[in-house]
Amino acid sequence: MELKWKIKPFEALTVHELYDLLKLRSEIFVVEQNCVYLDLDVKDKKAMHLIGEYDGKIVAYARLFDAGISFDNASIGRVVVDADYRDRKWGHDLMREAISGIKSNFGKGKITIGAQLYLKKFYESHGFVQTSEMYLEDDIPHIEMMLN
Repeated sequence: MELKWKIKPFEALTVHELYDLLKLRSEIFVVEQNCVYLDLDVKDKKAMHLIGEYDGKIVAYARLFDAGISFDNASIGRVVVDADYRDRKWGHDLMREAISGIKSNFGKGKITIGAQLYLKKFYESHGFVQTSEMYLEDDIPHIEMMLN
């Protein structure tokens, strides 16, 4: 069974979708990564929300931004796959959908991301190249990467 994909602006999210995607982000970025930070950063209201559902459950998610919100270029953030489904390699499907979503929603080709350092090879497999030195964000090593 494949993932069912949808992209929605903030205003179009149902209450249940918003709750479920915030729960998934919290499970991974706060609990799994043991990182105390404020996930709700007001950028959600400016994002297009890419949702991957499997059997009615949100199992993959990313935020898509036009240029000038997170970086000078368009960007992808909060890239997450539910821990119970990572063995299915859906992160690669998520990135392909995210890159396609940036192009179809914003007409942009250049994409900048702030990637966790340990995922460098994953993002390189999608055409991203490192464009910064390592930096700490919420005590987690990150690098900026760009797709031209």
